[in-house]
Amino acid sequence: MRNLRLMMKEQTPLYIFVAVLFLVGVVFGALIVSALTMDQQQEIGDYLGNFFITVDQQGLPAAPDSFWSIAGLHLKWIGLIWILGLSVIGLPGILVLDFLKGVLIGFTVGCLVSQYSWHGLLFALVSVAPHNLVLIPILLITSAAAIAFSLQMIRSRVLGQRRTGVTRPFAMYTLLSFLMAVLVMGVASFETWVTPEMMRWVTPMLVNIA
Repeated sequence: MRNLRLMMKEQTPLYIFVAVLFLVGVVFGALIVSALTMDQQQEIGDYLGNFFITVDQQGLPAAPDSFWSIAGLHLKWIGLIWILGLSVIGLPGILVLDFLKGVLIGFTVGCLVSQYSWHGLLFALVSVAPHNLVLIPILLITSAAAIAFSLQMIRSRVLGQRRTGVTRPFAMYTLLSFLMAVLVMGVASFETWVTPEMMRWVTPMLVNIA
């Protein structure tokens, strides 16, 4: 664990880099909302309205089904980052995933605020923000580790620096990714059992507006 902490400390510049990239994605996603046509905004408004009515009247899917669906999605994201980090050509893909994650969150929150003003912001605070406050750092830590290992591969295989072995870094990288995957399961549990209850508290206000 000491080596793991040391590795994470050495990757601090990468954490800052991927965090900035993610934030740029969030801003870009929010700007996309303002660029939508009136018809597109109307379609999104109709979809959200129907969603809120469904949640208010019928609730959300059963928790066990939702848990494995949510956990599977997050684990696939972690797994994809881990796989991309194993190859030199996967480095750009990691950056694209971080940027895309930011775009998705920025677009989601932007749509809610655009359609429902402060009510939409309140819904975003209870449905989008809580689990992402933990999930996003997990993804960024995994991404930074993947980038670091990919750079290690470049130095070892492409640049011919054979003295920089990859066996130990690979083990540390895989261990870190596994620990992040375990944390993701906890995030999925929160998103499955706690987030829906908070959503049900806010949804009636949005149904009245819709």
